[in-house]
Amino acid sequence: MGDQAYGIDPKVATQIATDIAEIQRLGVQVAVVIGGGNIFRGLAASARGMDRATGDYMGMLATVINALALQDALEKVGVTTRVATAIEMRAVAEPFIRRRAIRHLEKGRVVVFAAGTGNPYFTTDTAAALRAMEMRAEVILKGTKVDGIYSADPMIHRDATRYESISYLQVIGQSLKVMDSTAITLCMDNKLPIIVFNLREPGNLRRVIMGEPVGTTVTAD
Repeated sequence: MGDQAYGIDPKVATQIATDIAEIQRLGVQVAVVIGGGNIFRGLAASARGMDRATGDYMGMLATVINALALQDALEKVGVTTRVATAIEMRAVAEPFIRRRAIRHLEKGRVVVFAAGTGNPYFTTDTAAALRAMEMRAEVILKGTKVDGIYSADPMIHRDATRYESISYLQVIGQSLKVMDSTAITLCMDNKLPIIVFNLREPGNLRRVIMGEPVGTTVTAD
C-alpha cells in the first residue's frame, strides 16, 4: 500500500515486480506468498468482535486481490506469472496443486500463492513456511519495511540493536516479531533459513540473492 492508509499503490507493485523480474532473469526460481493486511486483517477484525474464522477467510480473499495486482505488475515487466490459490476460484486463479506449481517454477514462471493455507487461524507467515517446504525452497526471503530483525521495534525504540544473524530459538525465546512461532518452528524443524530484509529498497532482492550482507539471517546456529 506504500504510503497510503489503505489499498494498493501501483508504484509499489511495479517496484516489487521489477525486483522479482531482476532475480528471475538470473535463473532463480521465485515463488511469492502474499499477505492482505493493506486491505483487511482478520485478527484485527476479530479483536473488534467479528468471528475469528470469518475474519480470517476475509483476509484470505484480500490476499487474492493483492496476488492479482502483483501478477498484473509482473506481466507488465515481462514475467510470466501464475496465481495459485488455496481457496478455489477458478475464474481468477488456478487451484493450488503442488506438482503443478513446481512445474511452473521449472518452466521459469513466477508463482504467486494466495489465500494463505486455506484455513483460518493460520497466518501468511505460516503459509509461507508451508509453501516453502512443499516447493523445496532453499530459503525464505521475508520482505518487510525495516532492514532486518531488531531487539525491539526500531520505529518506537531508537536504541534497538539490529542482528546480522540470529537463531530460531533466540527469535522464539525473545518473542521477536519476525514471523509467528508456528512458522518459525516449522522452519526450524526443517532447517530452512530465513532472511529478513527491507523490501522497500529497490535492488535489495538482488543483493540478498547475490549473497550481500543485507538484512538478518535466521538459522539454527
